[in-house]
Amino acid sequence: MEKSKQFVGLLLSLIFIYVMLYITFKEVNIFWYLYTFTLLVGIAIAIVYGKFMDEVSTWQYIIYGIGYGTILYGIVRLGYLLITKVDSGAQIAITRFLEAYGPANIGHFLLLVFIIVLGEELFWRGYVQQYLKKWVSSSMAVIITSVLFALSVAISGFWLGVVAAFVAGLIWGFLYEWKKSLPLIIVSHEVFILLLFMILPLH
Repeated sequence: MEKSKQFVGLLLSLIFIYVMLYITFKEVNIFWYLYTFTLLVGIAIAIVYGKFMDEVSTWQYIIYGIGYGTILYGIVRLGYLLITKVDSGAQIAITRFLEAYGPANIGHFLLLVFIIVLGEELFWRGYVQQYLKKWVSSSMAVIITSVLFALSVAISGFWLGVVAAFVAGLIWGFLYEWKKSLPLIIVSHEVFILLLFMILPLH
């Protein structure tokens, strides 16, 4: 009975996130505010119902976080170079997506770094992935969570983002199960975002 209630709670949480993201991607002019609100609710859900592991020292999660964030950026960068050479339309799709939804000012970057990245990791890795482990193996929970994470991007219609989200979800998910440190995953995500949008943007 308890597991049934937990499953219903998880299902309702996912429905809320997907519905809000559908609305968010439709409202381009207020995208950043709606996306931030959605993830603030995701943070609240995760804090109440999630499970956050932190089993490595501060210096370890900082070093590992920087390292894996940089590696993930390298993977995405390589994928970007390959896909734009093979598919000429990919560059146009990426440019259009970033023009519509990419961070355009300091306020967007602050929301991205301090709320959005934190919210995505707390909700997807700290809540969804950990709850799925009640019904499936850790590896399967990582894969399912990565698919669900990618579907949240699929709502935008940006298929390259879906692939990137799935790959990132796998890396962060398995890294979380391996190192058992959510701060490490958050640092990794932060480094990835900073490289992707501020330090070495794709275009």
